[in-house]
Amino acid sequence: MSMSRLLATLVTLPALLLTAACANAQTPSVFPDPTHLQTYTLHRSSSREATGANADARTVTPGQTFTILDVDGPGMVSHIWFTLDDWEPYALKRIVLRMYWDGEATPSVETPIGDFFGLGTGTYYHWESMLLSAGNDKALNCYMPMPYARHARITVTNEGKQALRSLYWNIDYRVDAKPLPDDTLYFHAQYRQAQPNAGWTGNWYENGDPIVNYKRNLDGKDNYTWFEAKGRGQFVGVTFSVLQNQDGWWGEGNDMFQVDGDTPSIVGTGGEDYFLGAWSYGGSQDYMLHGAPVVGRELAGERSSMYRFHFDSPIPFTKSIRASMEHGHANHRSDNFYSVAYWYQAEPHAAFPALPDVDQRIPTLQFVGGPGNAKGPYDPNSLHPR
Repeated sequence: MSMSRLLATLVTLPALLLTAACANAQTPSVFPDPTHLQTYTLHRSSSREATGANADARTVTPGQTFTILDVDGPGMVSHIWFTLDDWEPYALKRIVLRMYWDGEATPSVETPIGDFFGLGTGTYYHWESMLLSAGNDKALNCYMPMPYARHARITVTNEGKQALRSLYWNIDYRVDAKPLPDDTLYFHAQYRQAQPNAGWTGNWYENGDPIVNYKRNLDGKDNYTWFEAKGRGQFVGVTFSVLQNQDGWWGEGNDMFQVDGDTPSIVGTGGEDYFLGAWSYGGSQDYMLHGAPVVGRELAGERSSMYRFHFDSPIPFTKSIRASMEHGHANHRSDNFYSVAYWYQAEPHAAFPALPDVDQRIPTLQFVGGPGNAKGPYDPNSLHPR
């Protein structure tokens, strides 16, 4: 980070955090006020060698689940750091991260470890934000606050065919004698994918076709869903990656939020617009709360990755929420999407969709027809009828 950017961050961050805290005091502040003495004690779970030797990495064999945090509350996980040494192709898609709060039977977080840290293409690339980052050195960091009242458990599972030879971690957590407020919301993260999103037509030659431009989608029925939740909580962000199966700009689709009802109440104007970019980005970028660290060319086979966090204004819901995005205007495109949604809510949470089989999580170009992907004459009875 440059000195000018660091100074800008130091000036902006306190105001940003104060705004987020005032917006809804139920979500713990990312950073405590350093001008007041804290009442918690700080602890760490790490992969360190227990005898004090230097063999600080752990091996996770195929099929093995390794518990890396198992502590009683009340408390809050404040920072997570990982680095992996795994030679298996797409290991970031094969290693699964899960988190359980207060003894729940099903996880509140379930996602391939790479996707959790925004590496949705299954490969490493550098990006940085206020809450998540991935370094050129394969260092993965998370600053999402994760409170728990009675217990916290975090596991890593190797669903690959080869051993994860070196797993390093440091997890910082606060222990406080004071119980959590009754209205505390718990951290959740959910992985979803569509490989492919099935568009409603394969018979188009560019995104501006009249058959595409004049199609309507007011209810978001066939959109790609980032997540759905029931209960009381607030959405705070998403990391999102695309493998294009077709030529042209993938980001013609609008974001839609259905809050406490079936009708979208928040609707955007396009893919890069939701992630606070413009005009197909024009190049990679990463900022505190939004960015696009990977921007592919507008060709079949290209990959892009984006993120946006709503810590300036979390999107609250009192009954239910569905967050989604069109795949192309009115869902005409058939690209592959991979995402992790992040939110806070009161427990219990609704059941998550089953995690796709590990072989299905590997990004793979799909034969769907359309520009850059046609196998032959358009068949109206194929996967993508008009």
